[in-house]
Amino acid sequence: MMTVLGCIVYKHNIWLVLVAVLLCGTGSWVTSRLFSKTITATGTQRIGWQAMTALSAGVAIWCTHFVAMLGYDAGVPIGFDLSLTVVSLLVVLFGNAIGFAMAASKRNPIMPALGGAIIGLAIAAMHYTGMIAYRVQGIVSWDRTCLVASIILSVGLSSVALHFGMRRGSNAMAVVLTLAIAVLHFTGMTAFQVEPMFVDGSFSNPDSLWTLAIAISGMAFVIVSCGLVSYLIDNSTRAETIAHLRQMALYDALTGLPNRANFNEKLEEELALADTQKIRIAMIGIDLNRFKEINDTRGHHVGDDVLTDLGLRLKNLVREDQGEFVARVGGDEFAALFRIRDDELVGINGFLDRLETVMFSPINVDEAQIVVGASFGVAIYPDNATTKETLVSNADLAMYRAKSQLTEKRVFFYETGMDTAIKARRAMAADLRKALARDQLSVHYQVQTSVSTGEITGYEALLRWKHPERGFIPPSDFIPLAEENGLILQLGEWVLRTACAAAASWEPACKVAVNLSAVQFAAGDLPKLVMSILLETGLPPHRLELELTETAILKDRERAFHMLRQIKSYGVSVALDDFGIGYSSIDTLRSFPFSKIKLDRSFIDEAHSNEEALTIIRTVLALGKGLRIPVLAEGVETQEQLSLLKLEGCGEAQGYLLGRPAPLDEIVATGRLRIIERPLGLQKTEFHTQPCNADIVDPKSGTDG
Repeated sequence: MMTVLGCIVYKHNIWLVLVAVLLCGTGSWVTSRLFSKTITATGTQRIGWQAMTALSAGVAIWCTHFVAMLGYDAGVPIGFDLSLTVVSLLVVLFGNAIGFAMAASKRNPIMPALGGAIIGLAIAAMHYTGMIAYRVQGIVSWDRTCLVASIILSVGLSSVALHFGMRRGSNAMAVVLTLAIAVLHFTGMTAFQVEPMFVDGSFSNPDSLWTLAIAISGMAFVIVSCGLVSYLIDNSTRAETIAHLRQMALYDALTGLPNRANFNEKLEEELALADTQKIRIAMIGIDLNRFKEINDTRGHHVGDDVLTDLGLRLKNLVREDQGEFVARVGGDEFAALFRIRDDELVGINGFLDRLETVMFSPINVDEAQIVVGASFGVAIYPDNATTKETLVSNADLAMYRAKSQLTEKRVFFYETGMDTAIKARRAMAADLRKALARDQLSVHYQVQTSVSTGEITGYEALLRWKHPERGFIPPSDFIPLAEENGLILQLGEWVLRTACAAAASWEPACKVAVNLSAVQFAAGDLPKLVMSILLETGLPPHRLELELTETAILKDRERAFHMLRQIKSYGVSVALDDFGIGYSSIDTLRSFPFSKIKLDRSFIDEAHSNEEALTIIRTVLALGKGLRIPVLAEGVETQEQLSLLKLEGCGEAQGYLLGRPAPLDEIVATGRLRIIERPLGLQKTEFHTQPCNADIVDPKSGTDG
């Protein structure tokens, strides 16, 4: 050891030794970081990082060697063989490439050590090739002990360095790799001995050696710096990519608000904070009231503009320093959190007031003002729930309660009884599935008559459900459940097939009306279904009338009208139901040639007490006459109402006065209808008959006329 130190102190220029050590340490540090990229990269990127690692290490090793050699005082004139000097560089580059590739292959736990050993051999081979290129005026001899020790130390330390690089990180690798390079060189130089043999006129130029040393060092630092810069650029790019991916993963692209994943993380943090600080957390579920209507009537681009505006307003509303948080967790659903630090609900009520102001303030879109509105459900931790899942579920229950209320109340706090109501709805949905499978459903028929003559013009088919335990359940209770749970398509098909099969055997051969659900339009195969049922049951197309409300066609008017035209081309009639309320408009009547207008019962109820209702009745009748579309009035319950309709010139009517909905066998028992046997199936040509008025029954509308 003392011999090696003596070689460094007494036979080297200490300044060039320091430059060589600095170069060696810097190069090893950069190499270790490039190697860390190699072991994590894949494909062509891995090959690129391997090449940069081998180049950085090779240049650092080679330049360390020659800078230190230029600082060595041999005591005689010296020179360098250019060819062998270049060969020494190629040796270390090639050896490093093999060694680093082997170390990063991960095929076996011992591979890093083997790869390091190859690098150690490459360092030794470079050093001693460089020493052969080192020309001195004298006789060279070698201390075999130091020579062998230098190679063994180089191989061993390099193996340890690469092992550390795979297991302990880049810093440990850099230190040991620096030691491997330095120990090899200075132990090898201790083994190098020269007996001078002076030749006249031979001398060394110290200034030129200094210049060469500085040039080599500069080149090495440039190459190593390039490796460092590439490492830093990759890290910066990676950090930017991670930040961008995090933004995409945790924030909603349209509104800029936190998304569901972000909300779930925040909720867990807030609940943990509530446990440690003994505070309460309010979870607020928010559902927009009119968003679907806006999308259907104005287009999705307007809906996006509305959400963007709401997102900006909500971001400006939130006071994060006071524990407020708002996220968009679904298409038209938002969620908020609020820390309640006192026993009163003053703070949360103020927050809710601000949320309501945002949701109910007009939004200017396409030169129009839109008021979206929202329903709010609030659940408080730990008062209403002790887990995250229960808290979210209870807030949703309260929100649905707010949405289902017809009052002006927009905010509901969770109450224990809400669980019972939801469980009851779920149980009813399960029972409805069983009812469809067990033939517990039936179709009742309500008569439709001519106002002027009293003659029967047809019957409207109405879906009924008699529960084995609860008795008859109103359609207004079970039809929305069917739409929520996807049963409405099966129910609608069953009602249409049952009504057509029954009507095919009626005498006199009057029409049957069946209502269509909006979900049936979304399914897309409605014309095919109507055609197949008519062929199957043998009902002539002109005796079927399909009823629909305008809401059924709002989502995609062009597609809905295309299907209706196809259905009407079969000879089937199409009626516009519930006219005068909701979305019904003259534009809809102009866009499609409906066979009938059904005047909503609400106007009939108020005809004798409300002048506006009477005016609307007269207007609709005049509109029907002008467009040559017959009008049928629903909900006629008194002789006075029927007389008014007759006076105003209404064509048809239905209601309790004329006949309540009843099973087919009861109607047959009255003598109004007879059942006769008819052959099933229709000839293809029968679909070209002239269309006549006929109604469609919506399993959903199944209310009594």
